[in-house]
Amino acid sequence: MSENSVFRFGPATGVGSMPGGDAREAVKTVTGSFEDFPYLPELPARGPGADMIGRTAGLLVELYARVEPSGWRLGDRPGRDTKRARAWLGEDLDALEEFTQGYDGPLKVQAVGPWTLAAALELRNGEAALSDPGACRDLAGSLAEGLRVHLDDVRRRVPGAHVVLQLDEPSLVSVLRGRVRTASGYRTHRAVDRQLVEATLRETVAAHAHGPAVVHSCAPDVPFALLRRAGAAGISFDFSLLTERDDDAIGEAVEGGTRLFAGVVPGTDGPLSDPAGSVMGVRTLWRRLGLSPGLLTEAVTLTPACGLAGASPEYARRALAHCARAARSLADNPE
Repeated sequence: MSENSVFRFGPATGVGSMPGGDAREAVKTVTGSFEDFPYLPELPARGPGADMIGRTAGLLVELYARVEPSGWRLGDRPGRDTKRARAWLGEDLDALEEFTQGYDGPLKVQAVGPWTLAAALELRNGEAALSDPGACRDLAGSLAEGLRVHLDDVRRRVPGAHVVLQLDEPSLVSVLRGRVRTASGYRTHRAVDRQLVEATLRETVAAHAHGPAVVHSCAPDVPFALLRRAGAAGISFDFSLLTERDDDAIGEAVEGGTRLFAGVVPGTDGPLSDPAGSVMGVRTLWRRLGLSPGLLTEAVTLTPACGLAGASPEYARRALAHCARAARSLADNPE
C-alpha cells in the first residue's frame, strides 16, 4: 500500500489490554502516556464480551456468537452476549473520542486476526471453526467487513487520526504447526497450509484500505516473512522470545521497511530496569545485524511484551510510562 511507505508511526505505544473496568480512566492513562501514538484500550476484566475473542466477535457481520461453558460459540442471531460486546466497545469509543479531541497523528485499534478467531470460536458441534475450511472462509469474510465498518467509525470519531489496525494472532504459530487441540483435548487439528494462512491474512489486512496494519503475536517463532508477504506494515512481538534464528528475518524486515513493534517491557508486575537497560537488547541486535544505528527510531516502536490485563493498575501505568521513556533513550543514544 502506497500510504504505508509515508506513514509515520510513533516511538512507543501499548499492545491492547489494560487492567480494570473503567473505560475513561484507561483511555486517559493511554493518551497521557503516549501523546504521539495512543491506542484504544481493551478491558477484559469487565467479563465476556470485553475479552479479546468476544470483543472481536461483536464486530462480525451476519455472524454472531454467544458464550457457552466451553467458550464462544457461533449462533444464528445476535443475543445478549453480542449486544454486551457491542455496548462495551461503544463505551470505549466514546471515551476515546472524548480524550482525543483535536488529535492529529497515528492511533492504533486492535482486533483478533482471522486464524486466532477460527481457533477460538466454536461451531455448533463444539469443534473450533478451524476444523471447517468453509467456516474459516466465512469467518474471515465477516471479520473483514466488520473491520471496515469499525475503522470507518473510528475515523469519524477521531477525524485527525491516522488509524493503525493491529491484528492479534497469538494462536497463529499453533495453527501453522497443527497444535490447536480438538474439543476432546486428545487430538489436534491438522496444520493449515501456509499459503492459505497467508492469503487469508492478506485479505484481512486489505480491509484497512486507508492505513497500515500491524500483526501482533507474543508467541515464540513469529513467522516474520509470512506476515510481511501478507501485507503487514509492522510486526509486534515479545522481544525476549527472539533467538539468533530470527536474525535473518528481522534484518530482511527492517531492510524491507517493516516496522518492528518490540515488546521490551514485561506485561505483568515486577521490577522495571532503567529505560536505557530496557533497550540494551535492541541495540545489541542492531549491532549483530550490522544495521545502521540511525535506523533505530525509523524502524522500531517500543511496547510492553504483551497486553497488561494481568497487571495491577499501578504497574500498568508505570509500564506504559517506561515504554515512552525507553523510546526517548533509544532516540537520544542510538549507538
